[in-house]
Amino acid sequence: MKPELSPHEQRVIGVLLEKQVTTPDQYPLSLNALVNACNQKSNRHPVLNLDESLVRDVLTGLQKRGLVSADSYRSRVEKYAQRFCNSEFGELKLTDQQVAVITELLLRGPQTPGELRARAGRMAEFADMSTMEATLDRLANHSTGAMVSVLPREPGKRESRYQHLFVANAPEGQAPTLDANASDRQMAQAEIDRWKSRCQALEAEIETLKQRLRALGEVC
Repeated sequence: MKPELSPHEQRVIGVLLEKQVTTPDQYPLSLNALVNACNQKSNRHPVLNLDESLVRDVLTGLQKRGLVSADSYRSRVEKYAQRFCNSEFGELKLTDQQVAVITELLLRGPQTPGELRARAGRMAEFADMSTMEATLDRLANHSTGAMVSVLPREPGKRESRYQHLFVANAPEGQAPTLDANASDRQMAQAEIDRWKSRCQALEAEIETLKQRLRALGEVC
């Protein structure tokens, strides 16, 4: 069974998959490095501005599901690695080319085969377009379930776009309803809700401090 990921989880898993291949000397990633990679402006769509608290919460959820591991034994800083695929702890096994395609879809959203070949080439070799098309076909017909689907061709476009299916509540083999705009709105709402909770906590702390100050004033 393929994992179902929220938009923030997609970004974190995509980053870990990417950095495992492109910067192996710096992998696994510290929390700070992971946050910076999630928010980088290149090779990302949409560009985000996540903070450490939010990314830490996402990592906690992924750890509970066995999709991320944390290791602090080799250094003083806890570092994170993906267990999403090709892990001794998981069942999902993908080729290097399949990992590269899924990574790009997680990081950038729907893309054409031509775009995927140009962008995923930094992580795996695609000799020609037929190689990319064969990779997409295998992902669409994977033994553990469809991992990509093709979107209807947009007016005036020569190629159809493909998208990944690692989306919560996406019907098997069907395109998820979550598009880039919906993802932006969901991420923005999550950020608003988190700041509301922080404000409420700060208000409670301020009220407690006021009460203590009044009590000290009465004593004096």
